[in-house]
Amino acid sequence: MNKGKVTILGAGLVGSLLSIYMSKRGYKVSIFERRPDMRKEQIVAGRSINMALSDRGWTALDGIGIGDEIRKISIPMYGRMIHSVKGELTYQQYGKENEAIYSVSRRELNCKLMELAEKQPDVEIYFNERCLDVDLESNEVVLENLKVNQKKKVYGDCIFGTDGAFSAARLKMQMNDRFDYSQTYLKHGYKELTIPANADGSWKMEKNALHIWPRGEYMLIALPNQDGSFTCTLFFPFDGERSFNSIKTEADLVSFFTEIFPDTFELMPTLIHDYFHNPTASLVLIKCEPWNYKDKLMLLGDASHAIVPFYGQGMNSGFEDCTVLNRLFDEHNGNLSTLFPEFSKVRKPDADAIAELALRNFIEMRDLVGDPVFLLRKKIEAKIFQKFPEKWMPLYSMVTFSDIPYSEALAEGIRQDGIMEKIMAIPGIEDKWDSKEIEDMILNNL
Repeated sequence: MNKGKVTILGAGLVGSLLSIYMSKRGYKVSIFERRPDMRKEQIVAGRSINMALSDRGWTALDGIGIGDEIRKISIPMYGRMIHSVKGELTYQQYGKENEAIYSVSRRELNCKLMELAEKQPDVEIYFNERCLDVDLESNEVVLENLKVNQKKKVYGDCIFGTDGAFSAARLKMQMNDRFDYSQTYLKHGYKELTIPANADGSWKMEKNALHIWPRGEYMLIALPNQDGSFTCTLFFPFDGERSFNSIKTEADLVSFFTEIFPDTFELMPTLIHDYFHNPTASLVLIKCEPWNYKDKLMLLGDASHAIVPFYGQGMNSGFEDCTVLNRLFDEHNGNLSTLFPEFSKVRKPDADAIAELALRNFIEMRDLVGDPVFLLRKKIEAKIFQKFPEKWMPLYSMVTFSDIPYSEALAEGIRQDGIMEKIMAIPGIEDKWDSKEIEDMILNNL
């Protein structure tokens, strides 16, 4: 039975997934996307950070039976591979045995989700449709077709804004009274680079790991692709002595890479082309409240809580929005007048928490993952987790391999930090970290 019409603005990852959830609930869904259909467009390099799917994302995908389709285009990464300046490798397992995050191309994933959405009985996607206005009282959206320059109005019983960090739907809400909004840019940006496959299609580095070159104020990461290549991302300050603005010539670039990332230079035959031709993108943090306007409009994903990518949770948190919204549909019997404000209320603290965690993890990834004291601390935590999983779960595992609310994970992580600071301050901890004495001290503080 059709329950009404739903308008979704944005056919990105969250919008495409949300459309499947709403279709399965009996709604007739129309998605309007400003961009052309990426499945029919030539690939434009340089605008993608590979996605890292973890448990929250898989829960959302499996919740509507499409997880196995996505696993076919994903590669498991069981840990971090840390590359020192000297080329030394250090491997850090992410979680328990066989726990992994999964590398997947943003484009491939988005194309697959759109394909699966269009297979639903009542989902239609319209491309080249730019949102010009949203009437929050009448539920009408004014759209302009960018191919024929024609305007039209469409109606939905409710509207979802899943149109990204610079959401047109949210812009309309910002004009309302009592709507809080903040937008913060990092001083760092990013640029996509590539390590191609070997001639036989194999990978030039360990396939099942996320590779990190931590260098303090900047870092490089690389995630594997199914074709044997790695999508690399250089995180770099916009300004300063070593920055995007300081590298002006090919000689500047070669000098920088051979000094700072020497083991990558020979692996990147297209480095010079990629660096000077791929765009430099910014990193933005978006917070707003409330996410809904009455029972008429709801923001999800980056439109309501864009975060920086350093915990690999941007997409996963957006997908979890769909999971939580779906659960609340059952709890509220589909009553949008109570469901929408409740979703906005319960989801906001978790979005704020993962935003904070992502910023913290930037410091960990670029500064600490190669630090001996940090590595020893992680070794101690892993031991306690292995022996007493009901009493101690590392913060990374809470965020990545569980559905513990982000806000609860952050609070528990802060508590664990306090305990571990005391432990790491013990004289001679390097020699007795594995002792019963240290184990008992940790357990007594829990």
